[in-house]
Amino acid sequence: MTGYSAFTMERAQRTIRLTKREIEVLGLIAQGCSSKEAADALVVSKRTVDFHLANIYDKLQVNNRVQAFRAATRLGLIPFEPSMGSGRDI
Repeated sequence: MTGYSAFTMERAQRTIRLTKREIEVLGLIAQGCSSKEAADALVVSKRTVDFHLANIYDKLQVNNRVQAFRAATRLGLIPFEPSMGSGRDI
């Protein structure tokens, strides 16, 4: 999913919709949480988190967590926070 044109990105933003819960899951995963840790934080089962991840991968047409995070930030579906996961407060 590299090399998006402005037109492609705008079109994707209009057609790809992540649910509130999918955004929450992706945010936790982007912070380095495992599926189990995300499940505990959201008070759901690991299976539920994995279900949401599968839906995210399908919607974004990606195969893993890193690709999902990169695609979602590139498309403006979730905010990009450079300090995420750095372990330091800025």
